[in-house]
Amino acid sequence: MGKKGGVELIDNHQRIDGSLTREEGKGKKLWKKVKYQLVEYHSLPAYMKDNEFILGHYRAEWPLKQIFMSIFTLHNETLNVWTHLIGFFLFLTLTIYSAKMIPNVVDLPTLKNFPDVLRKADLHQLREDLLTCIPSLPNMPDLHKLRSDIKTTFPASSDLLPLSNWHIVELLTNCLPERFSHSNHTDVCVLRSMKEDVANIIAPLMIRPITRWPFFAFLGGAMFCLLASAACHLLCCHSKRLSYIMLRLDYAGIAALISTSFYPPVYYSFMCHPFFCNLYLGFITVLGIATILVSLLPVFDQPEYRNIRTGLFLGMGLSGAGPIFHKLILFWHQPEAVHTTGYEILMGTFYGIGSLIYATRIPERWMPGKFDIAGHSHNLFHVLVVAGAYTHYRAGLVYLKWRDIEGC
Repeated sequence: MGKKGGVELIDNHQRIDGSLTREEGKGKKLWKKVKYQLVEYHSLPAYMKDNEFILGHYRAEWPLKQIFMSIFTLHNETLNVWTHLIGFFLFLTLTIYSAKMIPNVVDLPTLKNFPDVLRKADLHQLREDLLTCIPSLPNMPDLHKLRSDIKTTFPASSDLLPLSNWHIVELLTNCLPERFSHSNHTDVCVLRSMKEDVANIIAPLMIRPITRWPFFAFLGGAMFCLLASAACHLLCCHSKRLSYIMLRLDYAGIAALISTSFYPPVYYSFMCHPFFCNLYLGFITVLGIATILVSLLPVFDQPEYRNIRTGLFLGMGLSGAGPIFHKLILFWHQPEAVHTTGYEILMGTFYGIGSLIYATRIPERWMPGKFDIAGHSHNLFHVLVVAGAYTHYRAGLVYLKWRDIEGC
């Protein structure tokens, strides 16, 4: 009896333990379900409370596994993550595309018909005509050097050697139409297309692509900013320490985007004026580094300093007005200067409106809780940042085309 009772007692004890274990398992699963539910603003830890007009759909102190899985779920940071993540891949694609198409960024004619043009064109006669018409060209400096270049370019043989003087473009533009319009060559079709054919042959040989590093520095700054922002909005809900690190990375990305945005307009506008080029580039670089250092202060990300943060970054952007006005003064007669300024004004408008929306927390302050998932100020700010950066990319292409063709 004792043994039997002892066995029964042990079995009952094991069954009880087993049932408790199962209940504990169910309890843990239920706790996980509750723990990883979205919470409201008042339930957040102090370091996560930033915008009191977004009332719900927060993730709070989740483990990294659940955080990474949450990129595919709906919460109040979903669109903040995806707007800049998509923006990052957009600029990564533009960078690869730009790297492949350069130096053809200046839209030069292709040389598909190069052999046919060489067969049709009488290079010896073309050489003689060019040498004959040189004296009739106005305002052409160093005519002896130019004649030497033509002799080198169009030798007596049919070999076409590289050009060494930018002024031959002006020569072809001003001289060939007049000369060939009064010539008595028999092949009228060849003569009619001679200017275009010669341009197709000559232009690629004459282009001396300028350095691309300012353009790609901007693209790198844009990609860093967008990726850092997406990572910040995804990971900041993990812990106070990780939130501090990711917010500083986000601020560094904003400063990098603003600073590198100056590089293409400053470098390509003042590449022939080294003093001003180095002055403006040095100023914005130092300002960007100083902004990053200030952002390391613990109080920088506090909600009450939102307007100070906005003003600091907006001030960085507005400091670009000086180089832009200087560019317009130097190159007021250049269409490219006006064209790029238009892009830069549009870019500044996007960034300015975005900063204003971010600082005022519109529209969620008008209807708290109605824009928790989509449409709140940070969503709109992100979209406008991507739009402004893309506008600046378009301006960069104009700068490259301008300087590739004209040089200094």
